[in-house]
Amino acid sequence: MGHAGSRAFRPRVDRRWIVGALALCAGLSGCRSEPGSSTGATSASVSPAVTKPPSPGSSASTSASAVPHTAGMRLILLGTKGGPRVGPPGTATSTSTLILVNGVPYIIDCGYGASSQLVGANVPLNTIRHIFITHHHSDHMIELGPLVYNGWATGLRTQVDVYGPPGTSQMITDFLAYMQLDIQTRIADEGRPDLRQLVVSHENARAGVVFQNDEVKVTAARVPHPPIEQAYSYRFETKQASIVISGDTTYAPDLAAFAKDADVLVHEVMHLGGLEKLLKRVPNPDALRKHLIASHTVPEDVGKIAAAARVKTLVLNHLVPGDDPSITDEMWTEGVKQHFSGRIIVGKDLTEVSIPPRG
Repeated sequence: MGHAGSRAFRPRVDRRWIVGALALCAGLSGCRSEPGSSTGATSASVSPAVTKPPSPGSSASTSASAVPHTAGMRLILLGTKGGPRVGPPGTATSTSTLILVNGVPYIIDCGYGASSQLVGANVPLNTIRHIFITHHHSDHMIELGPLVYNGWATGLRTQVDVYGPPGTSQMITDFLAYMQLDIQTRIADEGRPDLRQLVVSHENARAGVVFQNDEVKVTAARVPHPPIEQAYSYRFETKQASIVISGDTTYAPDLAAFAKDADVLVHEVMHLGGLEKLLKRVPNPDALRKHLIASHTVPEDVGKIAAAARVKTLVLNHLVPGDDPSITDEMWTEGVKQHFSGRIIVGKDLTEVSIPPRG
């Protein structure tokens, strides 16, 4: 994927695009440390989570209003559930992942709840700068427009760059048209900058480097996720570590080459036993089964990819089904361990994944 032309957005008032309502309830005060991380023999070490707000009278120096400017690379799972259905309060939210490079947030996918999950991870929404979309299924991008708006509503005054497949620009243009009256009113009434001038789109239709600065290089690789043709995985590389986000994909041996020797591979997974339970409670079981089997990856195949790539840590993410508590961590990892003997973590919302030092 290479850079295509970038542009600031102008709303088209003749279009209407209904998006998910802004997520308003957070109920979360910070990230947890890794639960259920495992290898074939021992539990993995855990790193401190994002610091929670200090209690009254506490001498703690870290506030919930800002992410500590920690040098290096950090990985936080914001939302870990696959699929568009919204669950009850307290259950996993749709897919979104946060990578912090020297304190700067890079957001991969914006499923429903991304804004409140960032707040729960102590990331001020007005600090968002870079958003990467893997593909255009709703559980990966329904909150793209609202996330940018929520950042603006909390004081965002700097440019936000959005990277994604063809169609990304139109989606945001339509959202800004939908919000036109509100935006124009707040510009005039509250003295805010014009949001439409702050959002810049970079559409890409092929593999390759999509972003690079002095601190991080982001490369994309196309992955098979039928029927969507433009679906991508992203690799983030710094001097300290490398993280690969699979995006949604069926079994893809080429992804192993793309993720070769990564410190962390965050890979989607589908549990077949859980899928059969899920299909019993939906009105379209036959069509949904056909789609899910053709476009997602079972644990055994995830293990094959991780082993072939020789990654140090494998994180299971975008869990399908992601709202079935009867599927234990051991059940998620059982098939993976048939092929991969390294460190495995079953993703949970607001978990920070420690990145082992190189060497």
